[in-house]
Amino acid sequence: MILSGIGDAIIRRQLKYEIADTSIAMLVGWAINSAIIIVAAATFHHNGIAVSQLQQAEATLRPLLGNAASAIFAIALILSGVSSSITASMAGGSIFAGIFGEPFDIADRHSQTGILITLLGGLCIIFFLGDPFTGLIWSQIVLSIQLPWSIAGMIALTSSKRVMGKYRNSPSDLVILIAIAVVVSALNVFLLLDISGIWRV
Repeated sequence: MILSGIGDAIIRRQLKYEIADTSIAMLVGWAINSAIIIVAAATFHHNGIAVSQLQQAEATLRPLLGNAASAIFAIALILSGVSSSITASMAGGSIFAGIFGEPFDIADRHSQTGILITLLGGLCIIFFLGDPFTGLIWSQIVLSIQLPWSIAGMIALTSSKRVMGKYRNSPSDLVILIAIAVVVSALNVFLLLDISGIWRV
């Protein structure tokens, strides 16, 4: 069992904080994404405007913020980029350290190597992007393709007795998780079909 050697009290405490952290993050993310979709629909779709440039997104804030929309949009993009860079770096460092059977540690060379590979990979992609808007669309397509695989992997790991021991998913939890995975995967398939023009949702 991977969690062997860690006290039950510590594991229960960490799981409690993890559930709270994940729930809050998901709810806030859902609220922000919903707000973006609603405002964009009211600004663009309602007026029959086709979005073809990233700069047009700034117009979604003008009805609410006026001339301050440009500054607010720029700050939002910077903060979003910083957040994504930190998250991606930690993920890359964790994966590379995990290959060597080690936990993520910013002071460890394996974690540092994973972080460096992740940041350099992202930087190379940016240099090859001629249009940021097109790059944004392709990034979402890639995310849609990998999301079902990530969900399946997480379900498999958290349901594994070897990994989680007595803290693995219960049968009822497993059924709920599989149902969520099927719904998310189906929605992503529909999105890809819609983008490709094969089938319009």
